[in-house]
Amino acid sequence: MAVPASFKEKDFLSCCGSTTFAKHMVTAAPFSSLGHAISVARDVWFNTVDVNGWLQAFSAHPQIGQQHAPSHASQTSAQWSKGEQSTALATATGSSLQELSEWNVRYWEKFGFVFLICASGRSTDEILAELKRRYTNRPIVEFEIAAEEQMKITELRLAKLFSSKESISSTTDKDSTMFAKKAEASESPVGKSIQAPARTRPPITTHVLDTSRGGPAAGIDVLLEVWRGAQSRPEFGASDNGGWVFQGSSKTDSDGRSGQLMSIVDNVTPGIYRISFNTGKYNPRGFFPYVSIVFEIQESQKREHFHVPLLLSPFSFSTYRGS
Repeated sequence: MAVPASFKEKDFLSCCGSTTFAKHMVTAAPFSSLGHAISVARDVWFNTVDVNGWLQAFSAHPQIGQQHAPSHASQTSAQWSKGEQSTALATATGSSLQELSEWNVRYWEKFGFVFLICASGRSTDEILAELKRRYTNRPIVEFEIAAEEQMKITELRLAKLFSSKESISSTTDKDSTMFAKKAEASESPVGKSIQAPARTRPPITTHVLDTSRGGPAAGIDVLLEVWRGAQSRPEFGASDNGGWVFQGSSKTDSDGRSGQLMSIVDNVTPGIYRISFNTGKYNPRGFFPYVSIVFEIQESQKREHFHVPLLLSPFSFSTYRGS
């Protein structure tokens, strides 16, 4: 049975404070399961909601350490925010709250939006350490990380939303209960987001941001390969002797995101992968003719998603593992 029609725009707005997000979720409904809703939510958030929508969603959150949500946040959103910060508030001291407040101000002054983190199950000390670490980021990097954190929060709240609807079928109820327990227990590992029962996108994805322009880099050729050489792994400084095997290729779109680089499978084959970007073609006057990033997926990680963004300027680049 699909999700009941009782899900309204205000329900999805409580999960994510972007009106664009909420409207698209209502349009995409009904959903066959919680996993289906999460898949659609991720696609809407990362591929449809624009910069203004991201900032609108960020603004619906209170500062970490404060229990009072912004006036424009819904009552449900405010209640969920309070619950998500419960561990932090329970472990806080007067001095740690004061320090957190001071760093919140510094963060806002640098980036222009509230420090956003999926706070469920995290102590004040953990959150403060993460705030200090992320404060050193460049604005374009931090903006992307904040968007990833918002998506983790949205997933938790979608689980709570589903579990609150008694009219969902028993199959969907079972799925929702599993996710809701994760949301309420607040004991999931730091940085992990809820995983849907089956993949709806390739396990390896990427996008490119042009930091010199402050926006996405469109039209960059992307190539994904996996190591299948005689040696178990490529050796630094040694010739690969044809050990890299083609997996897929694509070109970044207007949002800087590549198309499908590999098949959609539940379990990605563990191994060493290389993703390469034709940066020389994109910027012939730049320093890098191309950029390659090599990474390893362990057996224990085969059901995880690996998002490998590239932050590019004419004379430098950086990357990190997104979710």
